[in-house]
Amino acid sequence: MMTTFAALMGSLPIALSFGAGGDARRPLGLAVVGGLVLSQFLTLYITPVIYLYFERFQQWLAQRRSTHQVARLGAAE
Repeated sequence: MMTTFAALMGSLPIALSFGAGGDARRPLGLAVVGGLVLSQFLTLYITPVIYLYFERFQQWLAQRRSTHQVARLGAAE
């Protein structure tokens, strides 16, 4: 988070078009700031949710496998 924040603060003057020729560099600054914000959001919020879904899917598969094994053992007897 600190690295992203430092990069964001460093590219903020470019995004706000400060200085001589700032109008020409503004699209680059906006792209950098937008990319940093989006990647930080994905890293902090979306990635843990994906891991939770994978964990629930793994538990569902384990439960399903155990149910099928019990059914096969009961049919074999």
